[in-house]
Amino acid sequence: MAVQNPAPSTARSSAVMAAGTMVSRVLGLVRTSLLAVAIGGAGGVTDLFSIANVLPNFIYLLVAGGVFNAVLVPQIIKASKREDRGAEYVSRIMTLSLLFLGAVALVVTVAAPLVLSVVTELTGDELALATVFAYWLFPQILFYGAYAVIGQVLNANGRFGAYMWAPVVNNVVAISGLILFINLIGRQTSEQFTPDNWTSSATLILAGSTTLGVALQALVLLVPLKKLGLGLRPIFGIRGVGLGETARVAKWTIITMLVGNGAYLVYTNVASIASEARESFLAMDPPRLIAGQFNLETGAMLYIIPHSVITLSLATVLFNRMSHAFVEKDLDGVRETISRGLRVIGVATVFSAAVMVVLAGPIGMWFGGGSNATAVIQGQVLVLLAVSAPFLSATFLMNRAFYASEDAKTPMVMQLILAALGIGLALAAAALPADKIVFGLAVAYSIGNIAAVVLSHVFLNRKLGHYGAAQIFDVHVRLTVAALGSAAVGVAALALLGGYSPDGFAWRSLVSATIVLVICGALMAAAYLGMLRVLKVRELDELLKPALAKIRRRG
Repeated sequence: MAVQNPAPSTARSSAVMAAGTMVSRVLGLVRTSLLAVAIGGAGGVTDLFSIANVLPNFIYLLVAGGVFNAVLVPQIIKASKREDRGAEYVSRIMTLSLLFLGAVALVVTVAAPLVLSVVTELTGDELALATVFAYWLFPQILFYGAYAVIGQVLNANGRFGAYMWAPVVNNVVAISGLILFINLIGRQTSEQFTPDNWTSSATLILAGSTTLGVALQALVLLVPLKKLGLGLRPIFGIRGVGLGETARVAKWTIITMLVGNGAYLVYTNVASIASEARESFLAMDPPRLIAGQFNLETGAMLYIIPHSVITLSLATVLFNRMSHAFVEKDLDGVRETISRGLRVIGVATVFSAAVMVVLAGPIGMWFGGGSNATAVIQGQVLVLLAVSAPFLSATFLMNRAFYASEDAKTPMVMQLILAALGIGLALAAAALPADKIVFGLAVAYSIGNIAAVVLSHVFLNRKLGHYGAAQIFDVHVRLTVAALGSAAVGVAALALLGGYSPDGFAWRSLVSATIVLVICGALMAAAYLGMLRVLKVRELDELLKPALAKIRRRG
């Protein structure tokens, strides 16, 4: 009989993960804000570092991310029922994964000049500096993979908290590096960094601390991994532990990730057109700021916060529940899990979208690096992305149902369709003037998110039959009505606080922008909660249940 490994309750696990993600996201916001102070939100070096920094995670996702994040959990859960609790299986998986990712990181780092030449439109000094950054940043591929595979082993054993809290370490290290950079090297407003005046010391501090943070994010997971007591050790070879089944499922996921990240590659390439053109706009009299890769990445980071804090935490737990339900052939349980999850998640994501749309300007002040013009650009990008935030979260949870049943082929088919749409929209954005390209890409992202929900619904209905879509739609209509009422309150309050005047209170300083965010955000929340009660949205109580239970226990 297999040794049991009791796991925390769903509510407790979800609350722990949400707390860890929230802290990490807050620190991530501080980190991005400091990065804008250090090298600017739309400066001459900004996008060069941004592109080199996002590519390692992109390359990891391209070659292995789908397998680690979606396919391995059901396989590890199965293996955990064996006499050794899956120790041999996990040992082989980790050994092979780390060797493979180490080789990929080495090859990609050595080939950095070629990689950047292929995936971007950068040339000359811009390409040269981006390549220097890449030499420091591309080794992150190994550590992103290590973090993912160890985290999925922990998740499969019901230990969710460490995986969500580890990024806190990453952000603390990166923030420390940025503070050191600002104090020793300077900041964009005074130094006006360009590839011509950039130094090796600046690279060491900025890029070195970034990679160190990612490495420690993975290494801290070794502590809870050891506490599982699996007795893991390096084991080479792939026979005898069911890896054939993993490979059967993984092949479709690999294709899905290749297609999806191939589309992202096109987006990055198109965004780099604006990055390459930025120097000529800055050389104008007066200089003109335009949106670039960093603004698109920052906007994406902001609009997925609700998804990361609420959706990802709940979906990680619900995914395991759906996996067990499929094993038990309990399709009613799967349908109920999806329906309830979509309704509960919508309570948070719909309101969050309204807040980000209304308060995009004051939010942008945090990432303008001291420049109101940059803050405006950042706010505009955020608005175009935020309108589709609820659709992003809904798609994520809907797709978990396919992976939980070990059906990776259907997501691949959907990804092919969505990638074709996304690439077409990105190429259309590339035809826009350079100062409009990133805005076009943001619109393309939102259209893709909306299309993804429609497509997921069609395929999910075929797989499970009626899963409560009518009830889900009804709840979301009421959520939208409540969000629109909340937005009206927010717009009125923002107008009174000078949010629509260039010299208004909301734009005077970071402190004033923060005050506006707090006041308007609180008024919007109160209006939203009130309207949810009036509209009888019961899912609010379920969303708040873990937090309320914790408060009652303390009381």
